[in-house]
Amino acid sequence: MVRINGENIQADGIKLTEYLKESRYNPARIAIEINGSIIPKKDYESCVLHDCDTVEIVSLVGGG
Repeated sequence: MVRINGENIQADGIKLTEYLKESRYNPARIAIEINGSIIPKKDYESCVLHDCDTVEIVSLVGGG
């Protein structure tokens, strides 16, 4: 199980980009941290989720 935004999800072995697509996240409007490390957007395609990973996905919002 992978813990994503506080929820346990069966996502072990799935590429991060695949999870984002399935979950309808817009990669241009989010920031991702895995196990305490921020993941650069250029690394989303090569990043694979593993059992016991803790993932935080934060949506960026405009305003001012």
